[in-house]
Amino acid sequence: MPLSPPTIPRTLKHTRAISISAFAREDGLWDFDAHITDHKTRDIKLASGVRPEGQALHDLHIRVTVNLQLQVVDVEACSDAVPYPGYCEVITPDYKKLIGLNLMKQFRQGVKERLTGVHGCTHLTELAQILPTAAIQAFAGDVIDTRDSASDHAGNAAQTQPPFQLDRCHALRLDGPAVVQYYPRWAKPSPDAKSPS
Repeated sequence: MPLSPPTIPRTLKHTRAISISAFAREDGLWDFDAHITDHKTRDIKLASGVRPEGQALHDLHIRVTVNLQLQVVDVEACSDAVPYPGYCEVITPDYKKLIGLNLMKQFRQGVKERLTGVHGCTHLTELAQILPTAAIQAFAGDVIDTRDSASDHAGNAAQTQPPFQLDRCHALRLDGPAVVQYYPRWAKPSPDAKSPS
């Protein structure tokens, strides 16, 4: 269901677009290419000069390469459009400081410790911080098993761990109706749940 139509006339002033693409590499690693742009619907006066309508205020990229355990093994960042040319983009090599972090183990905290404030670019840092959930979506079904099967493809013993996504959001909480419906053997009804009459 989309957002409701606006009830008061409004005028578009700014658009920020963020995209993330995930690539499985032939060497067994994965690349996450993230991109952020900011555009105004009018010419804007910056300290560095006028940025014409339609020309990006920000056009920034970061590529984070991880192994199958989501450990960061390489990072590349670039800034194609910035408000202060010659100054903003000089920080991009510092994003190599993310190497060694794990997207699933306090990654956002590690990003903050290494690259917030004057130690990074606000927009590249923000872009890096959304990578963990994108990585999980990319790995789902390819690297992380999200199915619930009584046996694996080879007919081996029954699955002993719940699918990865269970108990990680409100819809898939173990005591919730979605788990009861779609993953019944992992459901753990709450003690105060009423049984259907």
